[in-house]
Order: sequence, then structure tokens, then C-alpha cells
Amino acid sequence: MIKNINFLFVTFFGIGTIRYAPGTITSLITAIFLFSLFHILNLSNTTILIILLAVFLYSFIAIANYIKDDANKDPKEVVIDEVIGQSIPIYMYEIAHGTTKDYNEAILFYIYIFILFRFFDIKKPFPINFFDKKFKNSFGVIIDDVIAGFYVVLTLIIFMVIKSKLFL
Repeated sequence: MIKNINFLFVTFFGIGTIRYAPGTITSLITAIFLFSLFHILNLSNTTILIILLAVFLYSFIAIANYIKDDANKDPKEVVIDEVIGQSIPIYMYEIAHGTTKDYNEAILFYIYIFILFRFFDIKKPFPINFFDKKFKNSFGVIIDDVIAGFYVVLTLIIFMVIKSKLFL
């Protein structure tokens, strides 16, 4: 039973088993899911943070159990790390905007976040590539996507600073 629960969790309810671009599809579904939580259901930032932290913490256990007998320590079907990585910049965007939530602006930023996250997750610039290659365990599977998520945050901050300086 635990094995089945772990499989459903690490594959994000089987999405990871999709033949083509399971990471990209998972990232897109994560963005849509979080948009729904923030803008349609209007859940509090704290509630969403608790959900995301629970997913993050359980991921270490679930992935470790899933890959323990597998020669491939970062199997393609494990996509819960994409959920975590994609969630970081979206959550940071939402808390940066507090209670002011413009629906159209949010859609635009979610698209930017999605594209940037996929770029960093696929290209794996340093130190993402270091953690991806060096750590062949649940930490390595998760941390490269966490760093990619923070790269998105950093990129958006740089863009906003430049925009505010050039277009007063």
C-alpha cells in the first residue's frame, strides 16, 4: 500500500508516466493548480504554504523509497520535484503581491514563471548541474529543481529592478 501511495505521489498521480515531456506537463498542471488555489479558491498564503511544505518534506521520504532498488537514481517518471520547483517562484510571486491580486497580471506572470522554470530545469546552469550530477539520491532529485525555482525568482527580481530603473 505504501509503495502504491509513493508511486502516485512521486509521479504526481501518474502524470510522470506520460511518454512525452512529463516534467513540462507536470509543471504546467502545477501552475494551473496553484493559480486555482490562489485566485479561484482564494486560499490563504499560509494554508498553501503548509500544503507545499508537506509536499516538500514528504518528497524526500517518498523519492528515497521509490529509487532505493533502482539503478537509475533520477527516473524520468519522478516528477514531484517539478511540482516543488515550479511552486517556489509562484508562491514567492503571490506573497510579494499580498492581497492585491490582479487576475490578468497573475496569468501573465504564471506564464513567465512556467517558461523560465522549464528553461532552467532543462538547461541546468551551475550549480543546478552540480547537484544533479553529484547527488544520486532524493536530495539530488529535489534540490536541482529547488535551485531552478530560485533562479526564476532571481530572474524576475532582476527584470523588475531593470524595468523600474529604465521605465520610471
